[in-house]
Amino acid sequence: MTTGPEPRHRDPKHDGPPRARIILGIVPDQPAEVIAAAADYAAHFDAELICAHVDDSRYTVETRPDGSVLSMPIDPDTTDEAATEFDPELERRIAAALAGTHVAWSTRALAGSPAQELDRLAEALDARMIILGVRRAGVRGSLREFFNGSVAIQLSRHQHRPLVVVPLAAGASPTAEPQTDEAGQ
Repeated sequence: MTTGPEPRHRDPKHDGPPRARIILGIVPDQPAEVIAAAADYAAHFDAELICAHVDDSRYTVETRPDGSVLSMPIDPDTTDEAATEFDPELERRIAAALAGTHVAWSTRALAGSPAQELDRLAEALDARMIILGVRRAGVRGSLREFFNGSVAIQLSRHQHRPLVVVPLAAGASPTAEPQTDEAGQ
């Protein structure tokens, strides 16, 4: 489900909506540094940052005019049809990472193949670029990438818009909140 086409935060310097949109493909364990890097790009381009999470255990049945998605599980033993909801905990983490910025942002919950759904969203919104973070090394992520392929590589082969892949700092924690100095800045 789209948690609203209206941005969560608007920069008071601008009267109208942002002139451009940037898609951030986001995962539940997304490091705050990736969100901060995406916010820097959004600020630089005076763009709304659209934080999109794709549930690859479901597929899209219908995309409604308000942007919400009706999806079904891929597992045939599960028959629940539901509007895909954006994870409230992930939204809280995004809000914390973007606190203090003047970036307009919103969230989108999608279902299906991450590369295809991010491509579809970017096309529908005429996004200026797509931003992804490098995933942490691990058995589960390595197996998923081996069988499904890298989302970044899939997007790079089918996109006409820039794709930015944000590297992670050595030793960064995937759930770390933004770092502040002693003065709180």
